[in-house]
Amino acid sequence: MREIVFDTETTGLDPKAGDRIVEVGCIELVNYLPTGNVLQMYINPGRPVSEATIRITGITNETLRGKPAFSHPDVVDRLMAFFGDSPIVAHNAEFDRMFLNAELALLGRPQLEKERFIDTLVLAREHRPGSP
Repeated sequence: MREIVFDTETTGLDPKAGDRIVEVGCIELVNYLPTGNVLQMYINPGRPVSEATIRITGITNETLRGKPAFSHPDVVDRLMAFFGDSPIVAHNAEFDRMFLNAELALLGRPQLEKERFIDTLVLAREHRPGSP
């Protein structure tokens, strides 16, 4: 069984307000074990990175200078190929899915369905109710 563990970093919290993805990271698991197949990319959001993003992620405007936009085939096509048709595991998956789908919508590409995502935040809350 193949799964992709996935995370994003973004310029802010709301793609509807123009916030964009600045980094994606993926790790391939087969039968729950890392295979060593990984994908990490910095992405130029086409807008300045906020001070909050810099403080939280350490990703600066300089880090992203010269990096491709999400629309570049080296980003979007590589990411979609890495996902394949595998389930996608993420902590607070709805946040990552919301940003990913916003980027895909700008390109006229199909959205990724909620059912495809496994949310470890939801799992943690189910298995440890009341925990922080």
